[in-house]
Amino acid sequence: MFKTILLALFCVHSFALDISMDSAKDDFTPYSILKITNTQKFICQKIKDDFMLTTEVICAFPKKPSTTVKPLQNEFFRVHTFIQKGTFFISIKPIYKLKLIADVFDLTIDDSVYQADVTLSNRWSIIGYKEKLPLINNRVRPDISLNLPFFMNKDKLPYVGSLDIKGNPVHIQKVGDVKEYLKVKRYYKEKKYEQCMDVVDDILQEYPKTLFKAELIYYKIKLFEKLKDYDNVISNAKIYLREYSSNENIPEILAYTAEAYAQIGMSSDADYFFDRLFSEHEDTVFTQWGYIYKGDMLVLSGGLKPALKFYKKALYRTKDLDVAATAAFRIAKLKQETSLKESAKYIEKIIDAKPAYFHEKERESKIMMNNFADEEYYETASKIAGALLDAIDYTYDEYEVLLSKKALWLAKTKNKKEALVAINRYIKEFPDGEYINKIDIAKDELFFEMQDSNTTHRLAEYDKLIQTYADDTIGNRAVYEKAKLLLKEGKFSTVLDMKEALLNLDEQKYKDIQEIIHDGAVGVMKDALKNKECNRVLTMSNEYNITLSNEWDDGIYECAMHGGDFVLAKNIALKNFKSENLDHRKKWLFRYIKVDFSTGNYSDVIDASKDLITLIQDDKNSAYKEVYRYLFDTYDRLEKKDEMIKVMVKIEELFGLDYKDIERYVSVMSIGTARKDDTIVIKYGTKVMKIQKSSHSSAQSPYVEFTLYQAYINKLDYNKALSVITSLDTVDISKSDRARQQYLKGTVLNKLWRDEEAQAAFTKAIEAQPDSAWAKLAATAKSI
Repeated sequence: MFKTILLALFCVHSFALDISMDSAKDDFTPYSILKITNTQKFICQKIKDDFMLTTEVICAFPKKPSTTVKPLQNEFFRVHTFIQKGTFFISIKPIYKLKLIADVFDLTIDDSVYQADVTLSNRWSIIGYKEKLPLINNRVRPDISLNLPFFMNKDKLPYVGSLDIKGNPVHIQKVGDVKEYLKVKRYYKEKKYEQCMDVVDDILQEYPKTLFKAELIYYKIKLFEKLKDYDNVISNAKIYLREYSSNENIPEILAYTAEAYAQIGMSSDADYFFDRLFSEHEDTVFTQWGYIYKGDMLVLSGGLKPALKFYKKALYRTKDLDVAATAAFRIAKLKQETSLKESAKYIEKIIDAKPAYFHEKERESKIMMNNFADEEYYETASKIAGALLDAIDYTYDEYEVLLSKKALWLAKTKNKKEALVAINRYIKEFPDGEYINKIDIAKDELFFEMQDSNTTHRLAEYDKLIQTYADDTIGNRAVYEKAKLLLKEGKFSTVLDMKEALLNLDEQKYKDIQEIIHDGAVGVMKDALKNKECNRVLTMSNEYNITLSNEWDDGIYECAMHGGDFVLAKNIALKNFKSENLDHRKKWLFRYIKVDFSTGNYSDVIDASKDLITLIQDDKNSAYKEVYRYLFDTYDRLEKKDEMIKVMVKIEELFGLDYKDIERYVSVMSIGTARKDDTIVIKYGTKVMKIQKSSHSSAQSPYVEFTLYQAYINKLDYNKALSVITSLDTVDISKSDRARQQYLKGTVLNKLWRDEEAQAAFTKAIEAQPDSAWAKLAATAKSI
């Protein structure tokens, strides 16, 4: 059907479209009339279904109107437009029923009417109704009926025209040129340049002496300039400049003349008219246009730098929006070759002042737009695409392309919210569009930039993207962003669970992968320190070589000591024990001593202990007085006997007779025994016995009692020797030790001349372990 319509319209060149829609009632029944009018005839055809009901009316025109026709709808019609193969169509679909009528008669002019069945008409009416067609008696007539015209006029009265003062008729020539001249102005304003030219030529031919001749030649020059017919601009301008040299339109004619000469390559002639324009009419808007035309001429001859000066002169001197937009566009176009950044600034000026200009220069604008995009100036490219979009609607072929480009380019800028709006607009308007896959991917990528405060939702979306785009740039970005979010939320163990996936990412693109993994390990280690999970602390420290800030040193040291990682413990201590803070230094000196003692670095223990003792020697309640015990034990391992005895004195002074030191007292006793110094043995043996008594312990028995007994014997202090050896009567000791104890007891009793008691002790010695050496000695003593 479209093909038929196109054939019927091949001879139509231009048109001025008018669409109106009215509603009314006939016998209380509503109806609506849609009128479509054009200066040139056009075709409208009905489309019927299998039941011969009209389902649509389509009207066709050779080109689209100068202004956008928006979709219309009321209770009876749905009207929309579309373009196909260069032909502009209007589609009218009924809500209920409709009637198509060609308005071939003008009742204000025509005296007769008849039923006309035509294909082309200047006016078409479509009546929308529910059941009964209003106003018209639509009777079915037989095919053989006559179609006779209906005459409107009745008997005409005599008519007398204008009379002069004497009563004679006045013959006034009709001023047809006035009406036609007004048509010229209207056509020019509507940019119907070819129709306008035809009317101008008709007027000059029909009314050669018309009073509007100057204006008509003026319009011819303007029309030839718009149609880029520069030879005719020059020929007509010569006439105009010669015949109407004082006319107010001279500056404009000079500008067009200079432009025409420049465009046909006659630059010297062009310069003459440019000089006249610039010198004689300096303050007119056409001088500013002249700057642009002069710049154009210089561009054609390769003078880009002076051309820029003229364009800038036009831009910064004018107050006219069209001049400013044109000059800025020319500058932006030239700057694209040398500085895209500068070019973009001038594009911004046009966007701010007159964005519709890009549609006026659609072809050049698209080239510039794509150049910006190719060089990754996506914000500027998207703004040009937006300006072009604002000038059209979805009926244009390029609408979808421009919308997709705007959305995709915006997604690559910092204007993420605008990008999301454009992307959602495309998805809504073209859910199955040609670019929907790219748009969907861009929307997924945009998720990384749009911050959703709901962490759970963001993590779920990252998981979805990782699954959807596995081994793809989006999937990799999702892995990276998920790890960063988990790190921010303190989910450090989960970050480490992603270690393998993170290590598979491109480190050139994601440069902080190792840092994310390390920070995750640090977080896990800190959590472990808080929870006293020392094994995990040491594992993290060794596996990731973690060094935490000083605030974590206490926990790390304790875990290292607990887990036997003395190297880590010593490193922590070394870092701190030279601190300028005295209390801090004391604490870490003491910890350093503990590490060195555990690792057998006894010389370091002695040196560090002396340093610490110097710091705490005046404080008997120091938290680090335990250093004396470490120092004693160190001297013990190094067999420095005299130093042991000296430190033991300080230990007793600070701690008293403390069970913790019982073995140290025994060690000093042993020194006395080795040296046969009964004084030392008696002094420290007595202390050991006191400690055991106060603590209800006998851990050092019977060694202490036997040794102390012998010292007293050596000192001939038999009573104390008896007291010490008798104290073992209540202590649970082995049979051999019991035999010895009773033998020694009997021996000292003999020395005290208490023979009967001595005999009893010897008997007990024999009974304790008859086959022991002590039993045999007791038996011998008993027989004497």
